[in-house]
Amino acid sequence: MRTKQQKTRTVKSRRKTGAGEKPRQLDGAKLAILANRFGGICSKMGNTLLRTGRSGVLNRAKDFSCCIVTRDCELLHAEESLPIHVLSGPDLMAKSMHKFHPNLKRGDVFLHNSPYHGDSHPADHTLLMPVIDKKGVHHFTLLAKAHQADIGNSIPTTYHGTARDVYEEGALIFPAVKVVDNYEIEEDIIRMCRMRIRVPDQWYGDFLAMLGAAFIGEREMLALGEEVGWNMLHAFTDQWFDYSERRMVAAIKKMPHGTGVAESTHDAIPGTPPDGITVTSKATVDNKKAIIEVDLRDNPDQQECGLNVSEACTRTSAMIGIFNSVDPSVPKNAGAFRRVKLHLKDGGVVGIPRHPISCSASTTNLADRVQNSTQRALAAIGDPLGMGEIGCFCPPSTSVVSGTDPRSGKPYVNQLFLGHTAGGAVAYQDAWLTMLHAGNGGMCFIDSVELDEVYTPIVVKTRRLIKDSEGAGRYRGAPGIEVELGPVNCRMEAGFVADGNINVPKGARGGGNAAKSDQFRRKRNGKLERLDQCSQVWIEEGEMMVSVACGGGGYGDPKKRDPERVRNDVKEGLISRQRARDIYGVEITAGNKVDQSRTNELRRRRRS
Repeated sequence: MRTKQQKTRTVKSRRKTGAGEKPRQLDGAKLAILANRFGGICSKMGNTLLRTGRSGVLNRAKDFSCCIVTRDCELLHAEESLPIHVLSGPDLMAKSMHKFHPNLKRGDVFLHNSPYHGDSHPADHTLLMPVIDKKGVHHFTLLAKAHQADIGNSIPTTYHGTARDVYEEGALIFPAVKVVDNYEIEEDIIRMCRMRIRVPDQWYGDFLAMLGAAFIGEREMLALGEEVGWNMLHAFTDQWFDYSERRMVAAIKKMPHGTGVAESTHDAIPGTPPDGITVTSKATVDNKKAIIEVDLRDNPDQQECGLNVSEACTRTSAMIGIFNSVDPSVPKNAGAFRRVKLHLKDGGVVGIPRHPISCSASTTNLADRVQNSTQRALAAIGDPLGMGEIGCFCPPSTSVVSGTDPRSGKPYVNQLFLGHTAGGAVAYQDAWLTMLHAGNGGMCFIDSVELDEVYTPIVVKTRRLIKDSEGAGRYRGAPGIEVELGPVNCRMEAGFVADGNINVPKGARGGGNAAKSDQFRRKRNGKLERLDQCSQVWIEEGEMMVSVACGGGGYGDPKKRDPERVRNDVKEGLISRQRARDIYGVEITAGNKVDQSRTNELRRRRRS
């Protein structure tokens, strides 16, 4: 049954089409075709960014997202995008665009990176482009969001974890600032960015890539509107949201009913309490009303550091935790979101932090803790909900590195994506190895060692999975990964905000915890020197940086894991025979066979 609010929304949308009559009812085939047409437009935008982006963040790591929102500022479609970028935020940014620019015109494009007005964090530059027909009617808004290699922070990193406020952080903040008027670039804005950003040509190349994505998206949207009619597209939007809501209702009704509470703690860094920051999530599944509710109000106030999670990322992080337990075939759009209720704290470190507090690392560290606490709160309600905690970001293997390239004599800045496993286990499957972190959802690519060495003056000595580092369980988490890298014929500055040295990724429903992270400098004499978790360090020529990144937590009792899966993990070198025996209760012979008799004995002893 549809609520009065939903009926009002549909009537409002019909009135805005100008049709003056009930929109045409589309059958399932037409709904599917149009949904894929919108998806195809998002894909074309994304392919443009991948193929034309200047920085490695875009053309190698694929740290960008493209989506479409309605003229009522509701998420309609996002294709192959990072969850932390799109589940919430595009809606809030579109509202800011309307607030600051009530008279939109064809050919307008707005640059947005303000976490106080709906963006995720300042490093995620977003272009918003309204789709306006020949009559001047606004129909949809396109968004192209791309993480930048440099944004003019006071130090060369886009994750300034210790920044006390936005002023110490140093980034240029653009709250839906017009950067294109009548398809012509506002050169004043470009000059400001080029004067502030350390690699201006690289940034400008990425900006043009984003702009190209927006222009291609607009071209395709206008063609689609001309082809099928704008009234048809708005009728589709209403019906697609209603369909998505029905799918979400059906999925929730199959879930266990109840309430769970869980905590997840980020390690202390400068600007946080000595014991770190604990995030508490209370999750409720009401399978009768078909509502999932997450309450994040019982959390600390905003902190004088860069870990504060913006409103967009707080909402998105909770929703990622929810959708990791929902039937994956449910469309992720405003229709499905009608069945989700979120409660946020105004002025909270997770919630709605207020200007001028810094949200520099908003997309990763504490945002991951919101997702993890929400996932484990759902797991507390019952199997098969929730998942083990996903491993902690941002280790040295994902540093922002900078310096002067001796081969060209020019400065460089780029974020590496050399190695981060991190996946947590779920009730029915082992972890996704290359998850990267919870908000990424496995959508970024892991860097090619060879390409990083070509484009950056570094050498990568080691990249290996760490044996016996996974969170054990009926289904296991991902193992940790070690990466060792260093500069070639120069010195290199590296910035990272690591987590998980103390508060490791936890398992769910009896699953084990993952091994801890760590970070070192290997000196010229070979000795290791431990680095602070939150560091901006110079690595000199002849030195190396060693990154040990967390894996993910397990799900369920390890002694109930299929012995064949344990045998295969031993064969692959992910766990030792000793760990198989002690933790999983499985005896693996020297010939890599399961000794079933001994395994039965080990597991019988455990039960007794």
